[in-house]
Amino acid sequence: MKYKYKQITAILLALTMSFCMLCLAGCSQNSSGTDDTDTAAEETAASGDIVVLFTSDVHCGVDQGWGYAGLEQIRNTLEAKGDQVLLVDNGDAIQGEAIGTLSSGKAVAELMDKAGYDVAIPGNHEFDYGMENFLEIAGNSTFPYICCNLMKDGATVLEPYMVFDKGGKKIAFIGVTTPRTITSSTPKYFQDENGNFIYDFLQTDQTGQAVYDAIQKSADNAHAEGADYVILLGHLGMYAADAPWDYASVAANTSGIDAILDGHSHDSDQVMVKNKDGAEIPRSACGTKMKSIGWLRISGEDGSLSTGLYNWSNDVSATELLGLDNDMSKAVAASMEDVEKKLAKVIGKTTVDLTIFDPKTETDDGQQVRLVRRAETNLADLVTDSYRAQTGADVAIAGGGTIRADIPAGDITKGDVLSAMPFTEDLCVCEVTGQQILDALEWGVHKMPDEFGGFMQVSGMSYEIDMSVPSSCTADENGLFAGADGERRVKNVMVGDKPIDPAGTYTLASDLYHITEQGDGFTMFSEENVVRTVMVDNESVMKYIEETLNGVVGEEYADPYGHGRITAVE
Repeated sequence: MKYKYKQITAILLALTMSFCMLCLAGCSQNSSGTDDTDTAAEETAASGDIVVLFTSDVHCGVDQGWGYAGLEQIRNTLEAKGDQVLLVDNGDAIQGEAIGTLSSGKAVAELMDKAGYDVAIPGNHEFDYGMENFLEIAGNSTFPYICCNLMKDGATVLEPYMVFDKGGKKIAFIGVTTPRTITSSTPKYFQDENGNFIYDFLQTDQTGQAVYDAIQKSADNAHAEGADYVILLGHLGMYAADAPWDYASVAANTSGIDAILDGHSHDSDQVMVKNKDGAEIPRSACGTKMKSIGWLRISGEDGSLSTGLYNWSNDVSATELLGLDNDMSKAVAASMEDVEKKLAKVIGKTTVDLTIFDPKTETDDGQQVRLVRRAETNLADLVTDSYRAQTGADVAIAGGGTIRADIPAGDITKGDVLSAMPFTEDLCVCEVTGQQILDALEWGVHKMPDEFGGFMQVSGMSYEIDMSVPSSCTADENGLFAGADGERRVKNVMVGDKPIDPAGTYTLASDLYHITEQGDGFTMFSEENVVRTVMVDNESVMKYIEETLNGVVGEEYADPYGHGRITAVE
């Protein structure tokens, strides 16, 4: 239930603003990642400093957590204290929920304009509506997008870095986007009509050196222009699967960078990391969905750097709980009003929580553990069951990365389904061999135990994953599936109650992203396999709930860990 405080007395407003000030002072973290209220209060009380506020992986959460209204309130408060503020974004802002889906990201980009961002970088999901759509957004935005490793014909598509004069200092920002974007977005968007890659992210150099060199060149040029500070804005991430382009590898192979503000892996770690010269520099990340807003403070007294977070841990957003009423709250409300009207239609109900997360486990910093990219969940079963029910296919597969949010028990609205399935991918029916299915399942587990968006959820079939076997999958220079040489992890694959026949032919329901567009690196399928396209994936889920399940998702989907279709064994 949402609580809207449209009428507020002068006394309550005063209390609200006082509480907001306390939030800024009391919910920060220092650069070591531990709570330090006294230090945070002293920092927010300082004046004459330069503060870089940063957001990452907003994923259309414009009214969640702090929201853009809370972001504006923080900036206004800091500026009122005499701080010089720059506002930056580390990518994956325009995709993730209905406001992005219904506008191809443009509505979120317009709100970023309104918020007064100074600079942003593209994340891998900025390209989910197509390269031309992103370039249109970048061209129409009042702030620049920068990236040193988005290339076309050997030249950068965007400016690799920008230098800003602030508080008597020159602050340079370098942008870098994970080269895994080439597969984690839609490979087809980076190709010409003949399937040749015309855009790249320097991903063909699997050592990482090409990206390190691009960053180093930008840092050297920024210093040559007189930059006092050089800050890397990264959409890189922290996991082993992100290597050799994870933030630690980038830091260890570059110099002249004073701090790394990072995104992509949705973590909120505040750490010190060594650069190529052995010096320690701060790396700061701020999670996702505006639950935290990152800050980097440059002291006006001694020029020292510190980083941390303004955290919002309440389920109710700052806008609602504090009754924030500023330019951004009005802009967000206007943008969301039309979206909410379209999404409020109830299509059914569920008596159980449908999840993509582990209901029993949290990370050390209190974040939910996302299972859907490495294990079966009940929502993933529902999605793949819908594919098979709507197409009549023998089996169905869906990449875990296509399923993005829970659907809680209660009424199910169109908006709930679009939040869970925001990409609006075309569903298709294919004729494939058993071997192609086996290759797809094998590629889907090649990064386990790490997450992978291409981890294959299934319907009409089951399989086991032998975790004692190292992945034998190989990839080409672009990170696309090239084969599996050696013992396989995926075993005991059953179609219905029969072992899969590698030479047999099966009808398969899935999305074009994985079948024809090489999404997540799947190359074992092609357009020749496609028999017909049916509908978009989220429409399939809605029809399944409304028609096949007669509007009620019940006890059949009660187990959050699914029906036992996927089993990991040692």
